[in-house]
Amino acid sequence: MSTGRPSIGGVGDKGVQLELLLRDVAAETGCLMSLLLPLPVVAWEKATPAEGWTVRDQVSHLTFSDNAAYLALTDRAAFNRLLAEAQPDPVAFVDRANIPGQGIGVPQLLGGFVQTRVQMVQALRSVVPQTRVPWFGPPMSVLSFVAARLMETWAHGQDIRDALDADMVATDRLRHIVDLGVRTLPNSFRAHGRPIPAAPVRVEVTGPTGELWVWGDEGAANRVTGSALDFCLVITQRRHPQDTDVITSGPVAAEWIAIAQAFAGPPGPGRRAGQF
Repeated sequence: MSTGRPSIGGVGDKGVQLELLLRDVAAETGCLMSLLLPLPVVAWEKATPAEGWTVRDQVSHLTFSDNAAYLALTDRAAFNRLLAEAQPDPVAFVDRANIPGQGIGVPQLLGGFVQTRVQMVQALRSVVPQTRVPWFGPPMSVLSFVAARLMETWAHGQDIRDALDADMVATDRLRHIVDLGVRTLPNSFRAHGRPIPAAPVRVEVTGPTGELWVWGDEGAANRVTGSALDFCLVITQRRHPQDTDVITSGPVAAEWIAIAQAFAGPPGPGRRAGQF
């Protein structure tokens, strides 16, 4: 059984933790690339479960987000301009960010994604691990920031897999996403304009190899259980909770899982019950 924050494996030095996280980001990126590289050009125009977004748009979004992350790490003034642009209508801002990727060829789009990701990772390796990084939600520690980039890669990769009817991918890298989801519980309530509950929530999920990962007080009345894969699908809003094995006990846990989002910004529409 793994307790506490298993995503960092109990390693004390933040520099080592950062390098381990970056290795997992590289592995997740490789997993996505193995899906994208063989795709025929026509498949890039397939609709994904995100309304109005194609496979092309998903990759465009990751490229934009990686560039925004690079600016947040290296050019705060430029990132603040992006932040100001997003504030009037965050949803429209995110949709507009996909436009540059719609008028270019697939090789250029994919090459831009790889180049931007390498640039972001290089910046992350240069930053002081204790830095607080600004983002479109609350500022984050560098470790949380990297975990969020891994989470977004996996989540948008799932959208692409759904569009292509490809198999889901569940690895121990999901621990980072579960951990991020647990720690962003307050932001899920905040994003919906609801008071942040004081009652603790216990999370017990089973990893892909059968190991039990645990967060929270053992005696908590509010509990969430299930597989790590389904928990991650719920907190990234890639599946409706009713279509997963995630089970809640207690009113706070039930309310959280109904609105959970591990990502920054306004509440997303999520997925409909029975959609898959």
